[in-house]
Amino acid sequence: MKPTLQAVADAVGVSRSTVSNAYSRPDQLSATLRERILDAARQLGYPGPNPTARSLRRGFVGSIGVLFTSRLSYAFTDPFAVRFLAGVGGAAERHGTSMLLVPLPPAVTDARRAVENAAVDGFCVYCVADEEWALDVIRARGLPFVSTAAREDAGPDERFVGIDERAAARGVAAHVAGLGHRRVALLADSVLPDAPAGPLRLSGVHEAGHPTTRGRLAGFADAFAEVGVGWAELTVLNAPGNSRPAAAAAVAGLFDGPTAPTAVLAGSDVLALGVLDALAQRPAGARPPVSVTGFDDVPEAAAAGLTTVRQPAEEKGRIAAELLLDPPADAAAGHVLLPTALVVRDSTGPVPRS
Repeated sequence: MKPTLQAVADAVGVSRSTVSNAYSRPDQLSATLRERILDAARQLGYPGPNPTARSLRRGFVGSIGVLFTSRLSYAFTDPFAVRFLAGVGGAAERHGTSMLLVPLPPAVTDARRAVENAAVDGFCVYCVADEEWALDVIRARGLPFVSTAAREDAGPDERFVGIDERAAARGVAAHVAGLGHRRVALLADSVLPDAPAGPLRLSGVHEAGHPTTRGRLAGFADAFAEVGVGWAELTVLNAPGNSRPAAAAAVAGLFDGPTAPTAVLAGSDVLALGVLDALAQRPAGARPPVSVTGFDDVPEAAAAGLTTVRQPAEEKGRIAAELLLDPPADAAAGHVLLPTALVVRDSTGPVPRS
């Protein structure tokens, strides 16, 4: 049998609470008594109080969870996610707490269990679609959360940090429309669950499965509607994942034929870079002058000369963690809208003359 706290108490001839104080409240004991207790624990092989049980007694764990729907590896490979997590981690360090990554498995039952069992004091809900059940589980546990995607049904006390996705997307699309482009493709990842790579038929942006995707598609559509290009005239492309290969698969065959799009507006820089990869791999004589835009302004965007929307990834993570760890007294101060900026580079230009 494993040695217990009671076994240490019996060996020294003190109470259980005295042994517990030797670990958690050493100032309550004399140095001599504490050393006797720790020496007895070492001889018995007792490792100390169970940290989980001790956390439950204290009422806090000392860790915040970051909830997201992608695989765990995404947190370490996606450039925007890496910067966001750096912001969360920096704030956690300043508050003397830790960070737990909680990816949601595809199966709802397994995902629910992951949220129910995560040993955290609250959640940063990052890159999660309309998973109201996940928020219900968090609420049922009595834990606070901060979201990075605005929800239409959010209550006044719910905390949020993000950007105006629609307005930011409208700005970059207006830039492309101002260059004369009318045949355009809109590229996003996982627009519909389990959809293959390539063109999709959507009756409107409301069919997209993620609020961030809906906001960006709506902004793109707004700008082109202003120049007479309706939703039905826009080509919507699905990438099965936010990766460069997925983007290249989504645009396969897109640029062949006389009515090929002259511009591709991507919902992320990673996808836009994948489009540029696909264009670069075409034979020189079959490489059309397509304008490409991204979203986020990750470090690789500048090197590629990518026109994009800049948003403060690390600042978003930092503020999300701060709102969780040090919530403002005023509920209105818990809704933070961050600025964005259009960054024009060489990947966009006037529509080619026919």
